[in-house]
Amino acid sequence: MSTKVGRLLKVCRPEQRTGIGKFFDTPNRREVFDYSYDGIMRSFEASFERTGLDSFDILFVHDLDVFNHGTPAACDHYVDQFMSGGYQAMTSLRDQGVVKAIGGGINEWEMCQTLAERGDFDLFLLAGRYTLLEQEALESFLPLCVARNIGIVLGGPYNSGILATGPVAGAQYNYSDAPSHILDKVGRIEHVCLKYNVALSDAALNFPLFHPAVVSVIPGGQSIDQVASNERARNTHIPHELWEDLKSLGLMRGDAPVGES
Repeated sequence: MSTKVGRLLKVCRPEQRTGIGKFFDTPNRREVFDYSYDGIMRSFEASFERTGLDSFDILFVHDLDVFNHGTPAACDHYVDQFMSGGYQAMTSLRDQGVVKAIGGGINEWEMCQTLAERGDFDLFLLAGRYTLLEQEALESFLPLCVARNIGIVLGGPYNSGILATGPVAGAQYNYSDAPSHILDKVGRIEHVCLKYNVALSDAALNFPLFHPAVVSVIPGGQSIDQVASNERARNTHIPHELWEDLKSLGLMRGDAPVGES
């Protein structure tokens, strides 16, 4: 059981609502970011109130990245606020045994690496940045995780949807309509998958789990059927030759772990 802290949703007037397009069928709320010591503690206490629990397995600091804060300078401001306050709150909760592990739920591997270099974290929930479509995190972040024994919970293995739907009209990438170069690359990846009678979504779900730092993948599931589909995909045999073809065509990094042949 995990919860997140740092990004709060406050009641507001309709014209003050933020996060349009992020949330559906919710009352009017505005996003408020507070990564201070007191802000993290208040957010954590609110999780207790909502769940009725008295402890959590994992506590993630939420959305401490450029994607949410708009500019590197704004993100740096919040990182400094967190490391000088909220980080101490999280380590204190871990030391007390109220949470077993601390980490960050973040959209960018670069910011995960920044935090890993500045503090003692157990794991990161990395959203969509180590997938069948992108493996830049192999440059430095994932090797750092292996060296430091930091686990990765890989969220968004379908890159917001396109690796599940394929390059269809309206396919989503990074929470928006996929640009043409992404559609083209996904189409080429899917062509290789179909050569081996493997669904693109099955390959996408299994790929991240080959990396030794990845401890779990969160594909999402809004119904029993989707959960069953995820289970079936996880148990699908993926021929080793499929991965080798993707590498030889330049559609996957050559150093991406893909298991034994």
